[in-house]
Amino acid sequence: MSRIGKRPVALPREVKWSWEPPRLKLQGPKGSYTLELADGFTIQAEDGQLRVTRPSDEKHHKALHGTYRALLQNAVIGVSQGFQKTLEIVGIGYKAELKAPDVLVFTLGYSHDIAFVLPPNIKAQVVAERGQNLRIVLESVDKQLVGQVAAMLRSLRPPDPYKGKGIRYADEVLRLRAGKVKGKGKK
Repeated sequence: MSRIGKRPVALPREVKWSWEPPRLKLQGPKGSYTLELADGFTIQAEDGQLRVTRPSDEKHHKALHGTYRALLQNAVIGVSQGFQKTLEIVGIGYKAELKAPDVLVFTLGYSHDIAFVLPPNIKAQVVAERGQNLRIVLESVDKQLVGQVAAMLRSLRPPDPYKGKGIRYADEVLRLRAGKVKGKGKK
């Protein structure tokens, strides 16, 4: 049995769930989430915990067992606490603005502004504090979706390896490269 797949998932009291094969629906204070499992996989509840059981010991089912358990864990955390990703915009004149609840408009040094439409399950917030870089905080119940949207926003203007300007994750560490050195070489 899979080491990860056999571990139970703790279910907080505020999370409600319903199992209608092959769909598991979770409802919590942060929102709702639907997880679809392959045929034969079942969800069992015991003592406030959920367990994923696989239909057989075939290689394909063993491979999915741990994956479904991890997806279930992320779904439970998502509906109870939510997931958050923070991006920083570094650079003079680089700006972001929330035009509508689902549209971010960026000024990133290009000849035009970039409008980015957020997916329906993502909430964005632009935080501007004096003396700090402009930050964009993304929140959702879906861990994969938050990471994907953050990566798409970062790809609009990745951090420059020489000056460090661009969009980066808040916890990202950049190693800046040295530029050209003047005065060295032949005279």
